Amino acid sequence: MDVQGTVAAGFEPVADAFIRNFEQRGERGAAVAVYRDGRKVVDLWAGTRDVDGSDPWAVDTAQTVRSVTKGVAAAVVLLLHQRGQIDLDAPVGTYWPEFKAAGKERVLVRHLLTHRAGLPALDRPLTPAEAIDGVSGPAAVAAQRPAWEPGTDHGYHAQTYSWLIGELVRRVTGRTIGRWVAEEIARPLGLDFWIGLPADEAHRVGRIGPVEEPPSATAGLTLRPKRAVSDAYRDPGSLTRRSFGAIDPLPDENDPGYRAAELPASGGISTARALARFYAATIGQVDGGPRLFAPATLTLARTEESAGPDRVLVVPTRYGLGFMLHGPAAPLLGPGSFGHPGRGGSLGFADPGSGVALGYVTNGLRKGVTADPRGQALIRAVRSAL
Repeated sequence: MDVQGTVAAGFEPVADAFIRNFEQRGERGAAVAVYRDGRKVVDLWAGTRDVDGSDPWAVDTAQTVRSVTKGVAAAVVLLLHQRGQIDLDAPVGTYWPEFKAAGKERVLVRHLLTHRAGLPALDRPLTPAEAIDGVSGPAAVAAQRPAWEPGTDHGYHAQTYSWLIGELVRRVTGRTIGRWVAEEIARPLGLDFWIGLPADEAHRVGRIGPVEEPPSATAGLTLRPKRAVSDAYRDPGSLTRRSFGAIDPLPDENDPGYRAAELPASGGISTARALARFYAATIGQVDGGPRLFAPATLTLARTEESAGPDRVLVVPTRYGLGFMLHGPAAPLLGPGSFGHPGRGGSLGFADPGSGVALGYVTNGLRKGVTADPRGQALIRAVRSAL
């Protein structure tokens, strides 16, 4: 395997795990980056730029990272709170009057970030064109009646998070969330990260697509998928299927129009280096640059707000304010870790206790929503290097 990049002394296990992902776990093209105490210690890439192609992954290749985007979107809301522009305990309707319909008067900003708003699914799914037009999505969630009493339980808002968070940010700032991220996060930190891909960067982005884990990776293992989880994904009427099917038919994530849309639930495009650098900046300075989160904001990001059986994902999940926390559904580096996986494999997180931030980006999408074995192998390798 021809792996490009650099690894600092002591972090060689991460390179070894990265190579094994290609040799044993069906990786096609991927990159991983790790920062420790604001210093980049791992920056590796290998394989093909496109999941179905042969051109090599380049130093600046980026990919759609799906729900990894949610962590960056959550940071926007937390930074607006840090600047005194959003009250986390205010009703969403304070900023977005049309939202106060169909029993949502008491939905708080905090509930949007912690997946407690009761709005993971729509009575009428949006078409791909409606999902990206900037109008239909916000109108649909504003009119939607909650699936449960807001604030009393949690369930992953897989797609509706786009229109909930995106419209809230637009109402508060007058800017789209993609523009806000570009101007307030990506530009100051020097990140190759976009919610809404500019046309002049399209040549850098590879094609994503499904891959199967090779049989050798599971040889000797007894795989026992939980019946309740399997049933939920198979049942067209389940909240699980309806939540992931809030856009129907499923959009072509490689389509230029979709990539250019500003969908903060699942449409972010990034390099692994940018994800790692972003998360490093949430817990400290990076190369002398700005630190994103004040100590109080960092506490908010990683303090448990939702925990237990997830009404959508079915398995137990843990959330802080917008971030998944270390737990069975998202095993990160340790108890204080926070971040967000993307369905299919990509991952970004920070661990304040060790000063570590990691970004992993892949073009080969696996079936799982959380705890992808490739990302988990990289986490174990980082842990062994500390």
